[in-house]
Amino acid sequence: MADDFHKPTQFSGSKFETFHGGDDPAETSRIAHETAQTLLARVRADPEADVVHRLVTFTDENGIDALAELWSRAMPRSLPGALWRIYLLRMLTRQDAEGTAFLFQRGIDVVTTIDPIVAGAPIPAGPAEITELADRILRGLFEGDFAVALERAAAFCRVMAAGCTSVADDLDATEPARSTELTTRALRFSQTAQELTGCAMLWRSDSLE
Repeated sequence: MADDFHKPTQFSGSKFETFHGGDDPAETSRIAHETAQTLLARVRADPEADVVHRLVTFTDENGIDALAELWSRAMPRSLPGALWRIYLLRMLTRQDAEGTAFLFQRGIDVVTTIDPIVAGAPIPAGPAEITELADRILRGLFEGDFAVALERAAAFCRVMAAGCTSVADDLDATEPARSTELTTRALRFSQTAQELTGCAMLWRSDSLE
């Protein structure tokens, strides 16, 4: 591991990048699962407000690198995989709150599903409101119904995907490169939503490990 985890890592909002872990995939997987299970079990057994707050804001002070080393290479439909995706979603939201809010509001405007309600869409969906929503979703993993938190995150991703697709359509003729980028982001959000929905189903059947 590097020595500068305290420095927050910047990511492009258009990418869900993976990190390379240790050289031994089996050992990397074991550590990922053990740390995720231990952390969640301890916090959910006694969800003290200050502890939950520190966990929610962990990446604000420490960056995403340490969590990436632990969880980014875990299978998508696993406990560490779920934690990684929601932490990354929160970080990307805070990194570009204005852009996220714009795309999320566009998604609200065009979707015909109940996803905005499931996600807990704020009115209005401005930068401050969208970052607070991302915090609430992550907090729900530690002190609420874990499956519901996953489903809210999945709904958040589907609304974002709809927003990205809608804006991409608007820009297709005038800004094709930007349109392609947003289409790719929409696909990534859609995939993440499917993965988180799968994790919620596994959690409810006591099969998420």
